[in-house]
Parts: sequence; structure tokens; C-alpha cells
Amino acid sequence: MSNAETLHPLRDRVALVTGATRGLGRAVCRRLGALGAVVVAAGRRGADAEALVAELVRDGVQAYALPLDVTRESDRRDAVAFIERTSGRLDVLINNAAVWLESDNAGSATSRSPSETPLGVLRETFETNFFGPFALTQALLPLLRRSPAGRIVNVSSIRGSLTLQADPSSPVYPNKTLAYDTSKTALNAFSLLFAEELRHTRIKVNAVHPGWVRTDMGGPSADLGIEEGADAIVVHALLDDDGPTGGFFFREQRLPW
Repeated sequence: MSNAETLHPLRDRVALVTGATRGLGRAVCRRLGALGAVVVAAGRRGADAEALVAELVRDGVQAYALPLDVTRESDRRDAVAFIERTSGRLDVLINNAAVWLESDNAGSATSRSPSETPLGVLRETFETNFFGPFALTQALLPLLRRSPAGRIVNVSSIRGSLTLQADPSSPVYPNKTLAYDTSKTALNAFSLLFAEELRHTRIKVNAVHPGWVRTDMGGPSADLGIEEGADAIVVHALLDDDGPTGGFFFREQRLPW
């Protein structure tokens, strides 16, 4: 490996990050850019994506802003057309966009029981956290197949682990939230099944728990800083050809489904 490849292992690799304009997504874009990737910063607010890209470009990163609401089919089509037009392939897809409608905005779950969860909250959560990333991945898959080392990283949560949800000693046991937790369970299943389908290709698919991170969603009491959470995600964009696929991880540690 050359010195340039050692310093910039993602040199000229094209990486699309959803939910890129705040918190973890923003930090992931910065980390990918520092590693040499061509960063496509995708977010619902186009102006915020443009502002982030301006910062990245000032730091010497090749980057593009992409207005993208993962729940909108027209936006997903536009994303495919944009990648096709600008690079002709996609090397890294990080499905980071998510909502937690049952949070108190301080990183804690509300006290609403599953039987009290409005159907609308469940539907809205799944649209962003599951159906959106599923449909976007499906649409971008032909471009990922053109990559010499495609990587799909689905940003999940230990709240999606049924094993931990059923374990009285686990940190998620006391404060369950039906919509968010089950949306991440579904995302985990999608990761596993896509990985199985693509096992004979050069594409790897993994679900990643970034940790409890100090973001707008995680709240100020969280254990980890944003950069630490971003690193837990980006490590799975850097997997070698013999790296794992079809797993659920915190950093390199396997988590129970």
C-alpha cells in the first residue's frame, strides 16, 4: 500500500451519507473527507447541506450537497441520477437519517407504553428509519455493484436488539419505545438479509450501533462525543475484502440481534 493510500484509504471513493447536516451525519462526512473520500452530503435541508459542503471544500475535501428526504421517491430518483451523473458508481452508502419521535429531546424515552403508541407515530418513524433507507439502498444498488469494494452501513441502535430488549440487565430494558426500537429491529433484519443476498459480491452490509452519543437525539448526558460515534460508523466503511458482512456491531464488537 502506498503512503497516500495509508493516509487516505478512501481516496477517490464516493460516499453518500444521509442525515448529513447535523450531529453524527455531519461528523461522519468530516471523517470520510479526511480519509480521502468524495463526500455526498445528503439532507432534507438543502441550504444546510450546502453550508456543510462549503466547510468541507475549504478543508480540501471534494464534496457535493444533495437535497434528499429519504421518504420521498422523487428525491431518491434524483439521488440515483446525481451519482450516475457525477461519478457513475457509489462506493459507500451510510444510511444515517433517523427520527425518534418518542424522545423527550433530552435523550430519554417518554413513558408512553406500547399499547398507547399512536399508529401515526409508528408509521412516521418507519417511513424515515426503515422504508426510506430500504428504498434508497434498493435504488442505489446498481451503482454500488459497480464499486470494487461497496460498503453499506446502516446506522442502527442497541434498542433494535430483541436479545437486549428481553434482558433485564441490559441498559435498554427499562425504557422501551415501540416505534423507534422496532424500526431499528427492522433495519437490522434488512441489513442481515441484504448481506445474505450480496454475499457473493464485493458489497458488504452491516448494521452499526454508534453508541450513546451527545447529539440532539442522544441528549447532553450521553457517554460519547460525536467524533467517537462517527468513528464507530466509519470503521465499517473501511472494511477490507475479508471483513465481516451481515453483522450488528459497536465498533468491531459484535452485538446480539
